[in-house]
Amino acid sequence: MIIFNLATMMAQAQSPSPTRGPNILTALFPFILVLVIFWIIVVLPQQRRQKRHMRMVEALKPGDRIITSGGIFGTVMGVYPDRIELKIAANVKIDITKSAVAVILEKQKTETKNES
Repeated sequence: MIIFNLATMMAQAQSPSPTRGPNILTALFPFILVLVIFWIIVVLPQQRRQKRHMRMVEALKPGDRIITSGGIFGTVMGVYPDRIELKIAANVKIDITKSAVAVILEKQKTETKNES
């Protein structure tokens, strides 16, 4: 028994056991975690905002009052696939891109202001 234990100890001393490095998943976990947090904090809200804006622009119809991203107030006169015709004053119409629409004003607010 002693000889067997001694032989085993000598065999282990002659051939070093391979050292195990860190697991690849353990090494990549912090990077994956940062990417997931970045996705949740930055990308998802931006996608939601973009979808909400697209739905808002697609719902535009003639007669809607809007504010452009440049601060121009106007009334939608026509909606085309690539642009919107906007009346900004008497006999003054301009064409803007759909992405330039910032806010659709509610009709109740504009009607209340006109009555005052």
